[in-house]
Amino acid sequence: MTLSDTSLPDGDRCGGPRPTHVAFLLIPDFALLAYASAVEPLRAANRLSGRDLYRWSHVSIDGESATASNGVSIRADHAVGTQARFDYVIVCAGGNPAVFRHEQTFAWLRNRARHRVRLGGVSGGAYILARAHVLDGYRLTIHWEHAPAFLEDYPELDLRRSLYEIDRDRLTSSGGTAPLDMMHAVIAREHGSELALAVSEWFLQTQVREGAGPQRMKLRERLGISHAPLLRVVGRMEQSLENPLSREELARTANVSVRQLERLFRHHLGRSLGQHYLGLRLDRARDLLRQTSLSVLEIALACGFVSASHFSRGYRGRFGHPPRAERTPLAGRSKHMADDASP
Repeated sequence: MTLSDTSLPDGDRCGGPRPTHVAFLLIPDFALLAYASAVEPLRAANRLSGRDLYRWSHVSIDGESATASNGVSIRADHAVGTQARFDYVIVCAGGNPAVFRHEQTFAWLRNRARHRVRLGGVSGGAYILARAHVLDGYRLTIHWEHAPAFLEDYPELDLRRSLYEIDRDRLTSSGGTAPLDMMHAVIAREHGSELALAVSEWFLQTQVREGAGPQRMKLRERLGISHAPLLRVVGRMEQSLENPLSREELARTANVSVRQLERLFRHHLGRSLGQHYLGLRLDRARDLLRQTSLSVLEIALACGFVSASHFSRGYRGRFGHPPRAERTPLAGRSKHMADDASP
């Protein structure tokens, strides 16, 4: 399936001001839902206002069609490096943005920043912007799946665990349907809250979420349990993966004995305290293996293991293969996703 260009001609058909021109930079394996959630409000704003308030174009690495993670392709209007006049460039990325290396893309984004083009990213787009060094000094957010690797690579950046962030001329969204909420804020700022609310209602948004809202469901919904002390313990576990807490410390969090806490885990979650904690740490390790270039030992230490051998045994027991096997698929990836150019 191929989606063709949906941009509008220069100028407003009604003779009004020039439409705001938004470029969507589509990184290979971009997330289609996040892209659609960013572009569709622009179309709706035009439709509901009866004016061409926005136009949009697509940019790809090489000017050819860009393919989303689900296989849908979108025809590009421009290649990276174009000097076309844009008001916004919004980077759409998904898959594993941490392995994307393409110096021409980074240089072009820096150039657009120097020309005061507003830059944005949805889903994993913030990773690409960070690689281009255009997020220094800005608040930003990224999809929660990419956050651990992002923090390893860019501990100095101001990453928030929010739905979206708009900080001066930078806007980032965590992905999924969150760009709908971010674009509501953009449209409200540029054309008023009445139009923004009409756009949101058109997309059946019964509630427009604030940017600072959480990305993930609360633990209660994610785990399907309502036992408050147990939820406090699991929350502390998730916050303490690099330096695992002792069973005694966790029991004090729940104000119960260690034996009682073990019974709570088995009754409500069907596994022991140790099994649950180990699973959290190994899941984090898998994310880091897939999304960073950290060594196996560095990842082991970052996830609370005392040695690479200890980590490897646990990893093989949970996933059926050694940690290094997570990285073998990268060998066949596109040249743009491999480390073939300096960052």
